[in-house]
Amino acid sequence: MVKTHEKPIFIKEVKRDMYQMVINGKPADAKSGEMMTVYNPATGKPIAEVPKADREDVDIAVEAARTAFDHGKWKRYPVGKRARILNKIASIMRGRFRELVEMEVINSGKTLSAAQGQVMQAIEDFEFYAGAIVGHRGDVNNVPGQFFNYTQKEPTGVAAQIIPWNYPMMMAAWKVAPAIAAGCSVVLKPASLTPITAILLAEICTEAGVPDGVVNVVTGPGTTIGAYLTEHEAIDKVAFTGETSTGKDIMAKASETLKRVTLELGGKSPNIVFPDADMDAAVNGSIFGIFYNTGQSCEARSRLFIHDSIYDEFMESFLAKTSQLIIEDPLSEKSHVGAIISQTQLEKIHSYVEEAKKEGATVLAGGHPLKVEGFEDGYWYAPTIITGVTNDMKIAQEEVFGPVVVVMKFTDEKEVIQLANDTRYGLAAAIWAKEQGLIKRVSDGLQAGVVMVNCPFSAFPGTPFGGYKESGFGRELGIETLDLYTETKSVLSYAGRKPLNPFNL
Repeated sequence: MVKTHEKPIFIKEVKRDMYQMVINGKPADAKSGEMMTVYNPATGKPIAEVPKADREDVDIAVEAARTAFDHGKWKRYPVGKRARILNKIASIMRGRFRELVEMEVINSGKTLSAAQGQVMQAIEDFEFYAGAIVGHRGDVNNVPGQFFNYTQKEPTGVAAQIIPWNYPMMMAAWKVAPAIAAGCSVVLKPASLTPITAILLAEICTEAGVPDGVVNVVTGPGTTIGAYLTEHEAIDKVAFTGETSTGKDIMAKASETLKRVTLELGGKSPNIVFPDADMDAAVNGSIFGIFYNTGQSCEARSRLFIHDSIYDEFMESFLAKTSQLIIEDPLSEKSHVGAIISQTQLEKIHSYVEEAKKEGATVLAGGHPLKVEGFEDGYWYAPTIITGVTNDMKIAQEEVFGPVVVVMKFTDEKEVIQLANDTRYGLAAAIWAKEQGLIKRVSDGLQAGVVMVNCPFSAFPGTPFGGYKESGFGRELGIETLDLYTETKSVLSYAGRKPLNPFNL
C-alpha cells in the first residue's frame, strides 16, 4: 500500500455533472439522447456524463464547420484579427488555469505538476500561432521573360481532428491552434475517456470571439464517429494522434477521398547514456523520460541503453532514485507518478511485463499494480525497471504505454545506433554525452523525428514534433504545421507590352 503524504491543494468545486458537445457555437446533446459516463482513473469513480454522438451528430457538426468555412468570415479575417482572437483564447485560458488543470487531473489521472505544465503549453500554443500566422505568407518568384509569379497561402478547409487520452488539453491545442490560425474550421473528436477539457476549450473559443461553426467538438466512440469523420466527404483534412494501427486505418479511409492527412503515432524511443555523460543529469533525465505522465507518452524513452563501462554505477543510482518517486493523490504537489487511464490499459501493461518475464527478462523494480491509500479503486501501476532484455523481445519492440522501461547494455556508437534504430518506430530519442563530435554523429545516425541531447524535454511551442517510419508523418507544434492546414496557390501573370500569341495565329 502506497501512503498519501498530504491533502490535495485543490477543492474540486469546479466540475459539472454533465458536459455538452459544442456544435455551431452552441451546447449540443446527442440527437439520440444517449450519454457516456466519464471516470476519474485515480479513483475509478464516475465524474460526469457527456453525449454519445452518432453519425447524425457528426453530420450536423461537419455541416456547421463546412458552412462556417464556405460562407463565414473567419478565413477572410485579416491575419492580425485572427491573431488577436487566438491571443484572447490564451488570455481566457490563463484566467481559468486552475479550473483547466484540475479537470485535466480529475479526468486523466495525471499528476498536478504534469497537468500544470501541459495546460501552460496549451496556452502558449495559441500565443505562438497568433504570432506565427502573421508571418506565414506566400512568396514572389523570379520567372523568365516578362512574367510575374507570386504564391499565396489559403486555408485547406474543414479539418477533422482526432486526439488521444494521454494529453487531452495539450493535444487539443496542438490541433486546434494552427488550424484556426490558418483560417480552417475544425471538428474535434476527443478520446472517449477524456473529453472534458476539449469541451471547455471549444467553449473558450466561442467566448473569445471565434465565429460559430469554426470550432466544433463531438464526443463518442472512435470506432463509430471517429471512423465516420475520417471518411466524410465534406472533410478536407484529417489530423490524428494515437496508436499506429488506428493511424493506418485512418490513412486508408482518408485515401478514398484523397484527404490531406497528418499522423502522429506510436513510439519506442531509445534513451542512450554514454560514458562521458553527467551521471546525475542522465539518471534524473532518464527517470523523467519514462515515468513522466505515468509513461503514457508516445515519446516515452522506454528503451534505456547504458554503456557497459558505466552500467553498474548508473543502475545503482537509477534504482535508488526510482524508489524515491512519490505516488499519491494526483492533486498533491508532491506526486510524481499518476494513475493509469483505465483498467483495460492497466491489464495491458501488466501483460507485457508478465510476457517479458516468460521470455527470460528480470524485473528489478515494480512489475505489479499498486494500491494507493485513499484511491484503492483506482488504476495504478508501479514504476517498473526490467533488465536481461534483448532488443528482439516483445517488450523491447512494442509500445507498452505505461511506466515500464527496459534496460540494455552497449559497447560502442555503431552498435547502439543499430539497436536504437532496430524498431518499426522513429518518433524520439535521447542522448546523454559531453563530446560534441559523438553527439553529432549519433544524432545524425538515429532514425527519429525528435532527438533530445542532455535534456529530458521533447517539445516546446515552435519546435517541430513528429516521427519517422511507423511513428507517422507531418510535423506539429512548429511553424511548418501551418503548411499542413494551408494550400499554396501559384499565380502567374504576363507583364509584357505585346500580347502573347504562342500559336502565331
